[in-house]
Amino acid sequence: MNLRDYVASIPDFPQKGILFRDITPLMADGAAFKEACDQLIAYAKKIGAQVVAGPESRGFIFGCPVAYDLKIGFVPVRKPNKLPRKTVSYKYDLEYGSNELHIHADAIKPGQKVLIIDDLLATGGTVEATIKLVEQLGGEVVGCAFLIELDGLGGREKLSGYDVFTLMKY
Repeated sequence: MNLRDYVASIPDFPQKGILFRDITPLMADGAAFKEACDQLIAYAKKIGAQVVAGPESRGFIFGCPVAYDLKIGFVPVRKPNKLPRKTVSYKYDLEYGSNELHIHADAIKPGQKVLIIDDLLATGGTVEATIKLVEQLGGEVVGCAFLIELDGLGGREKLSGYDVFTLMKY
């Protein structure tokens, strides 16, 4: 199955000059969604993931089925004021500003092998922040998996030293 057939390209969104890769058609098609999740599951097995971490919101959409299939936990990585217990945080810069991510302070056990899953690798800021949070808690990031990687934005370079897996490159 060619997953690219289920990605819509939207010009000038969210601003002029940007070509947005919309994965909602992939999520809406049961067979395509299953195929994407199955490929992520195979990768998670290969690297020996013990827990999946995913930044909101699309990291949840693809990380949860992987964790469910492997009978391992899923750790949500959220924006400020979204998690109810004690958190650790990390601030970072984006293409269009800055952001901050939080994770529960007890979400990752020291030495735990963590797979980070998100929909898109562009500049790498969000996944880099997620890595910092996981490592701050003593986890070992054994892989970073994405549906789409946008070449030329420096994301893969920012993740030098980490195993990176993508289903599609643009």
